[in-house]
Amino acid sequence: MTSKMIRALVFILAFSIAGYAMVQYGVLQASDAGLVSFKLQKPDFELQPWVYVLYIHIFTAIFALIIGPFQLFIKPTHARRRWHRLLGYGYVFSIVVSGIVSVYLSLFATGGWISGLGFMLLGVLWIATTLTATRKIMAKDVQAHKVWMLRSYALTFAAVTLRIWLAPLAFVLGDFEAAFRVVAWLCWIPNLLVMEAVISRMRLRQL
Repeated sequence: MTSKMIRALVFILAFSIAGYAMVQYGVLQASDAGLVSFKLQKPDFELQPWVYVLYIHIFTAIFALIIGPFQLFIKPTHARRRWHRLLGYGYVFSIVVSGIVSVYLSLFATGGWISGLGFMLLGVLWIATTLTATRKIMAKDVQAHKVWMLRSYALTFAAVTLRIWLAPLAFVLGDFEAAFRVVAWLCWIPNLLVMEAVISRMRLRQL
């Protein structure tokens, strides 16, 4: 698969999952439809402020998911640099907010401490890689900034890979909670491993 095809696939998957989430949590009103009861075991999302906590996480994550490909794949020429910077601020802000909320929500994840720990580590690493990328560009280390942003988006893309893995796992294991424990780790660890391989290949090309 060529790099252009991979980039197109990332765009398609990111926008597809973003659209799906907006319909699920916006149009269908997930708290009323019972669409989150299988993901989070304790909070009553009919009550405030729980519904606001969930929606803050969902919609800030959606913003980061759809902004990421533009930031990574479209070269910030002089004319586009201002937009790249502004969208970058939005990306970082969204991840910091969504990441903090996701760490909190991980305490209530279906599947107990195994899935909770997986999602908590995802949230912490998501924030850490993004802030590291921000620190690198503030130090004018453009190459390191790109590398850390690739890692950041690999974790952002967990929103996509979670939904790709979950249904097949639930079918194979025959138990949703067991599948959720696995997907809490499977949605982001392979993403990071693949991205590290991509980064290593990029570095070899520069030698």
